[in-house]
Amino acid sequence: MNKKLSLLGAAVAASLLLTNPAPAEAKIPFFSGEQEIPTLAPMLEQTTPAIVHISVAGNREVRQRLPEAFRHFFGQRGSNEYKEERPFKGLGSGVIIDAEKGYIVTNNHVIQDADEIEVRLKDGRTFSAKKLGADPETDIALLQIEAKKLVQITLADSDKTRVGDFAVAIGNPFGLEQTVTSGIISALGRGGLGIEGFEDFIQTDAAINSGNSGGALVNLRGELIGINTAILGPNGGNIGIGFAIPANMMKNLVDQIIEHGEIRRGSLGIRGQDVTSDLTEAMNLKVSRGAFVNEVMPDSAAAEGGLESGDVIISMNGNKINSFLELRAKVGTLGAGREAKFGILREGKERTITVKLKEVSTSQVAASQMHPMLDGAELSNAEGSGVKIDSIANNTAAEQIGLQANDVIVGVNRQRIANLAELRKMLDNRSGVAALNIRRGNTNLYVLIR
Repeated sequence: MNKKLSLLGAAVAASLLLTNPAPAEAKIPFFSGEQEIPTLAPMLEQTTPAIVHISVAGNREVRQRLPEAFRHFFGQRGSNEYKEERPFKGLGSGVIIDAEKGYIVTNNHVIQDADEIEVRLKDGRTFSAKKLGADPETDIALLQIEAKKLVQITLADSDKTRVGDFAVAIGNPFGLEQTVTSGIISALGRGGLGIEGFEDFIQTDAAINSGNSGGALVNLRGELIGINTAILGPNGGNIGIGFAIPANMMKNLVDQIIEHGEIRRGSLGIRGQDVTSDLTEAMNLKVSRGAFVNEVMPDSAAAEGGLESGDVIISMNGNKINSFLELRAKVGTLGAGREAKFGILREGKERTITVKLKEVSTSQVAASQMHPMLDGAELSNAEGSGVKIDSIANNTAAEQIGLQANDVIVGVNRQRIANLAELRKMLDNRSGVAALNIRRGNTNLYVLIR
């Protein structure tokens, strides 16, 4: 499997022409100038300006193995590896989802470790992009550019996508900008592939290759149904099996980045498994698919909402649940604090339970994306209020200005901040010197950044 690529496919327009094939002996006439030829061109003329080309550059850590005789020159005694920073460049695709604010969605793997992110529009304009946040577990990243006269894509309700629907993929494979391919939706709710931490993919046979990552998978109305992210191929080439992150999942994640500055992972608090034929027979279940609840954790969202061990979850917010992995992905990306309605089967009877998801906070944000003098720090939302510094890398700007691990940033220029989103907003709106109010143990101090 080639982990990080994207999707595109087969033959939509041609199939529209073949629904009523002519008899073998009949001659198929050429279309005259007055006859209208079925085409996707009008839809694509409206949609393709929202698809962008992304190029990145940066430095990436590479591990090198050493001969025995050279070990003492690198690292600690006994180690046969050393780390080296090497420059890299990369290409990918992105989708404009908000023209007014300049928001662009792409894959995390496209921009990961990048120091420079350049976005080129269909009209040829080029802009430097700022990374607002990312979620490696789902491979979603949110960028922002400052530009006028942008075109945004319309989001579809991806939960209404059906197997067999036509789909069109748009991106920049191998740097070939604005490439369009077509196919159908091959499957829904694909998981367990080991590509990402949370998988609920749309599968398509639309052709995908390197550089399509982060591009758009759209329906025949030009509405976004997914973000292309990976392919399955023995040698990294397209064999008609590609995967996209559903638009609804993407929107949930982007909304969290915009509101909180990070992903606030939703938690249900259960242990479970897929419904299998053996389980169906042993428990006398009336369903063959779903998520079986083995255990409900104390004080969890599930316990407070009334879920019980032995329940079978068969739907979430009106959408069918086929497996425990699918349930995990939908819960984990919906966001903490959101309510979810679960259709369950209990003792042979169907019922609905509403649960308010709790938070699993594991995401961190690179501080250098907020301010160059914070380079080297890893940040996360602190318990209660403020922004915690989780770690500081040696010989970095953050270390040089005096920041330390476990410091909590509670304000900027005497104005209180509650979370990462507020810190980013404060730093974005200021020029010159800014004073960070730091809480270090029982001490308060100020650190100046310019």
